[in-house]
Amino acid sequence: MKGDLPIAADEVEMMIEETDIPEVGEKEGKKKGMDLPEDLPILPIREAVLYPKMILPLMVSQERLIKLIDAALLANKMIGVVAMKNRNAEEVKPEDLFEVGSGAYILKMVKMPDGSLRLLIQGTWRIRLTEFTQRAPFLRAKVVPLMDQGEKTTETEAMMVGIKGTFRKVVELAPNLPAELAIMAMNIEEPGALADLITSALNFPLEDKQTILETLNVKDRLEKANLFLTKELNVLELGSKIQSQVREGIDKSQREYFLREQLKAIRKELGEKDERTVEIEELRQRMINAKLPPEVMKEGERELDRLAKMPPAAAEYTVSRTYLDWLIELPWAASTEDNLNISQAQKVLDEDHYDLEKVKKRILEYLSVRKLKVDMKGPILCFVGPPGTGKTSMGKSIARALGRKFIRTSLGGVRDEAEIRGHRRTYVGALPGRIIQGMRKAGLNNPVFMLDEIDKLGMDFRGDPSAALLEVLDPEQNYAFSDHYLEVPFDLSKVMFITTANILDPIPPALRDRMEVLDLPGYTEEEKLRIAQNYLVPKQIQVHGLSDKNLKFEEGALRRIILDYTREAGVRNLERETANICRGVASRVAEG
Repeated sequence: MKGDLPIAADEVEMMIEETDIPEVGEKEGKKKGMDLPEDLPILPIREAVLYPKMILPLMVSQERLIKLIDAALLANKMIGVVAMKNRNAEEVKPEDLFEVGSGAYILKMVKMPDGSLRLLIQGTWRIRLTEFTQRAPFLRAKVVPLMDQGEKTTETEAMMVGIKGTFRKVVELAPNLPAELAIMAMNIEEPGALADLITSALNFPLEDKQTILETLNVKDRLEKANLFLTKELNVLELGSKIQSQVREGIDKSQREYFLREQLKAIRKELGEKDERTVEIEELRQRMINAKLPPEVMKEGERELDRLAKMPPAAAEYTVSRTYLDWLIELPWAASTEDNLNISQAQKVLDEDHYDLEKVKKRILEYLSVRKLKVDMKGPILCFVGPPGTGKTSMGKSIARALGRKFIRTSLGGVRDEAEIRGHRRTYVGALPGRIIQGMRKAGLNNPVFMLDEIDKLGMDFRGDPSAALLEVLDPEQNYAFSDHYLEVPFDLSKVMFITTANILDPIPPALRDRMEVLDLPGYTEEEKLRIAQNYLVPKQIQVHGLSDKNLKFEEGALRRIILDYTREAGVRNLERETANICRGVASRVAEG
């Protein structure tokens, strides 16, 4: 230790050069009589790790390291190359070096006029330093060769294919890597050598490179190299994406600016209005045609004036324009006229559903009152019953009987209050809630709006959706429903809301109190038989392309299906079983 001389930081450094000298590996070394000696002079390097078969250019300027190279050239041209753990050490000691390095063969040496040496060395073996035998004028140590462990398997071959593909992408993205590197990697068949090549070619931290050098199991070495390579690819892809976006943004902005200025000059000469002015006037006319309420019109005008002063390139421009589109496209005044013909409504309801007299009676009562009092507010009905009892389809029939548009949204699994009330416009990608979205989709302010699976609502840290529904489903409040996105009241009092649930227990009492509950408990055997004969069988025969000549269901057969093959309150399984029979018959008919 005492006899070591200090090594300055610039005494051993990397040199970027190209060479066509053939590689010298373990097999080639033996052919040339280059068996690994038991004792080697040790050359410490600061910022690199040498791998077997890899060529490394170096510049040596310190006197004692020049003596090391001279001694190696006089002997067998073999040296040990080991990376330094402590790269800031002024005086290199054995404890400053990693235990594992590479045996190297000096391929080429050129002496410069200033006395320094330029070397080209190639790794031959992985070596482990066992004992230092000399410390002055340079380090020497006893070494043992380390051989690769593990065999090449199908799994390692698959890993090699993936790593080669990833490395090819890295070479394409990295500006400082030659394309020949990817070709070299594609031609390597040994898994350990592939990991070494990839790690040596890329600018990984020294500790990561040393980890690969010390990993003897080829499968583990591939996995670690793949991990480092994937991280490098992610960094390069992100950098490339950012550069591309910046370049495109600058080019697009400059191009748009010049074109816009030219367009302004042309329109000025022609006496035409510019595109911005036309757009603002068009929006203003659309607001007038939409017949917005005075309060909403005032808010729309304020937002429109703000939009007119805003440059199109501003981030707020799109937000403001989208808000105005929502405001204009909502059905503030558009509605349909109810069909108040009681007998016609009764006929429509009977056509679609068997029995359910309580529900039908309630709808006919509503129509009767509407006939006497036009401005009556719509009821809030809640259909409760097991699956398959016709809750959702009854909503469609009610809309058909009233002559209204039918809109349905499912509340199953909804946990965010913003799904009902919408997001504030300050959030990125903000949208109105499902209620306002449904009204825009309907295009009318008096549809039949079905809120399916209201008993499946959830609640978490984002709020309670059922609490947000209290305002929606209250005829005394929903004439001025407030959506967070719109920030202006919207009249929901003309909407006929229908909710469905399998059971009432999960529905909060305050919400349940706002709805008129109608039970659909299920069907008896006789009711199922009539439903099958009048609705299900004709529907399935038509759906499967059959006719009465091909298939006819006897009453006894339907009773047996109901009793022996379906055990349910509704009729979904009954419909499935009739569909199974129809498919079997359709198959025979198709076969001739």
